[in-house]
Amino acid sequence: MIALSHTVSIPDDELTITAIRAQGAGGQHVNKASTAIHLRFDIRASSLPECYKMRLLAASHHLISPEGIIIIKAQEYRSQEMNREAAVARFVALIRELTAPQKRRKATRPTRASKERRLNAKAQKSTTKALRGKVRRIVE
Repeated sequence: MIALSHTVSIPDDELTITAIRAQGAGGQHVNKASTAIHLRFDIRASSLPECYKMRLLAASHHLISPEGIIIIKAQEYRSQEMNREAAVARFVALIRELTAPQKRRKATRPTRASKERRLNAKAQKSTTKALRGKVRRIVE
């Protein structure tokens, strides 16, 4: 059972965890042992509340497929158990990040002093650029 909050949790049977062979350097150990973990979670078929499902399905994230399946591959460690823990930790972090309530923005206005500073800087930049032209010789 994975607890996301005080009221929301995910049963272990909704996660599909498969051990696969890891990629990259490591020699014979990598070639023989299936230490990498492939975690799959179907959002639509889960027991998550509807508000969580809607936020997850609406999110544009590279770990969520267009079919609504979260796919996480963990192969950082040499042991299968540590990779399993890493995959579950990344899964929980992803769900918490995408389902966190967004703060409402408070509309603010720039102060009079900040407007004056901006206009002064703009005038100074304009003067600097105007002086970059060719120097003309005045013949009398």
